[in-house]
Amino acid sequence: MSLQRFSEPGAHCVLLLSLCFVLGDNTAVFSAGPYDRPSGDPHQSRSTVITTSGMVASSHPLAVAAGVDILKAGGNAVDAAIATNAMLGLVEPMSCGIGGDLFVIYWDAKTEKLYGLNASGRSPYAIHRNVFADQELDMIPVDGPLSWSVPGCVDGWFELHERFGSKPFDKILGPAIEYGRDGFPVSEVIAGYWKGGEQNLAKYPDSASTFLVDGKAPREGDVVRNPNLARTYERIAERGREEFYRGSIAKRIVEYSKANGGFFSMRDFEDHTSTWVEPVSTNYRGYEVWELPPNGQGIAALEMLNILEGYDLKSLGAGSAEYLHLFVEAKKLAFADRAKFYSDPEFNQLPIAELISKAYADRQRQRIDLNKAATDVDAGDPKLQNGDTVYLTVVDKDRNCCSFIQSNYYGFGSKMVPGDLGFVLQNRGALFALDEDHFNGLEPHKRPFHTIIPAMVTKDGKPWLCFGVMGGDMQPQGHVQVLVNMIDFGMNVQSAGDAPRVRHVGSQQPTGTPMAAGGGTVQVESGIPEEAIRGLVRRGHKVTFAVGGGYGGYQAIRIDWDRGTLHGATEPRKDGMALGY
Repeated sequence: MSLQRFSEPGAHCVLLLSLCFVLGDNTAVFSAGPYDRPSGDPHQSRSTVITTSGMVASSHPLAVAAGVDILKAGGNAVDAAIATNAMLGLVEPMSCGIGGDLFVIYWDAKTEKLYGLNASGRSPYAIHRNVFADQELDMIPVDGPLSWSVPGCVDGWFELHERFGSKPFDKILGPAIEYGRDGFPVSEVIAGYWKGGEQNLAKYPDSASTFLVDGKAPREGDVVRNPNLARTYERIAERGREEFYRGSIAKRIVEYSKANGGFFSMRDFEDHTSTWVEPVSTNYRGYEVWELPPNGQGIAALEMLNILEGYDLKSLGAGSAEYLHLFVEAKKLAFADRAKFYSDPEFNQLPIAELISKAYADRQRQRIDLNKAATDVDAGDPKLQNGDTVYLTVVDKDRNCCSFIQSNYYGFGSKMVPGDLGFVLQNRGALFALDEDHFNGLEPHKRPFHTIIPAMVTKDGKPWLCFGVMGGDMQPQGHVQVLVNMIDFGMNVQSAGDAPRVRHVGSQQPTGTPMAAGGGTVQVESGIPEEAIRGLVRRGHKVTFAVGGGYGGYQAIRIDWDRGTLHGATEPRKDGMALGY
């Protein structure tokens, strides 16, 4: 990560000269380019992928190919999504895997209805806040067994498959099993992520033997095998969900937990269930934007869109200081609500409808100063007077649409691999607060606040866009920026993802961490105009030029119903692709 800060009134001009050197001649253009393309938008990294029958978009080509092969063999969107996810768990193990959780928004073409699946796991029955008090911990560690929650991914696979799938699991998991045995080449961006986890993986013998070679992370182009994960996938394909939650896999995880200071019991796995939920939405300029309700953070994107809808963003222009200021201020407001309210709805009555209402947005909008950055932002009153990941999306020939996100949370999750099973256990439990009065406070058998969020947009009652932006608290910020790029600024599905992003950091957190002093920091990518940066600084924002990641990982498929085509886009910040037939 390379950083330069633009905040000090007397010093920012010198630093901006340095930024101009980085941006070259493109400071006045809101673009990641330019590129020497023979036609189309010269500021677009690649052409939009256009097909007619089916399409898959994800962060790795082998995963995309696995999903497309399933589609071409007669499988549907769910079959292809699971196959893609299983391959990603092999080739991108720092970001996802069956030791983590998943969420899905699914459009079923037959019923013409949206379905939501929350396949996130819960804390162990045996863990309690006293465990951390006894160890004099005021926050849950992000590594190690105290961060574990039950992995929900496999149960999510089977819930989706039972309801919508068609192909048998041996066919769906077959490509990942083959590559696990025979080996796969490590791609460029993933090699960098893998290197970043090297030191922590080396602390745990089973993790080191699974993911390191002679104590080192594999390099770009190295061929890596994970026969342990292949065998685990085989057992799941042969014996089903029960193998993971009641059979040998669960027993192995529990034995590993007991030997390594964890709190898992067989009861934690036997009692695990996923939850079918109703997606929630707001209408943004005629487009219905769908997210899942908490314990995820999707409604933060809806809150932000509702606030921004009250401004003429098109007239302000993409990359303008005026628009970026409004975006950041709306984010601060939504994230203050996120910190207070987003939690497991089975433990709290959450004001979801109120938080995403237009009336609430009208009141929240009044808190924004057009000329000054807010430095101390509290949650609003939603009563109205009375929250490392992979995202993938699939659309099949019948126009079933799957918006699918899956994660270990931090890179390589808890960093701990249970024996020879071939995957890491997630560290989602680190997102609980230890304050007993907090909505998101740790309790036994409770879901923590979750960052991963799938999204979908419908128009005129049909899916228009199936998309997501992976990356921690960047996710709702990414959702909003992509949609504003398309709806307000007229960008196509690829340009909307290519466009440089901003990321505000420093809002208060659902773990109880307060807002950073001075209102946090606005991180900007290459391509944000110099003039816009100066405008943000004049309004009191602390601005940092940051490269090296952190701005999310976008994948999307737009459906053109009139012409019968699918338009796929993929993230230039990742190794992936969109592919169809």
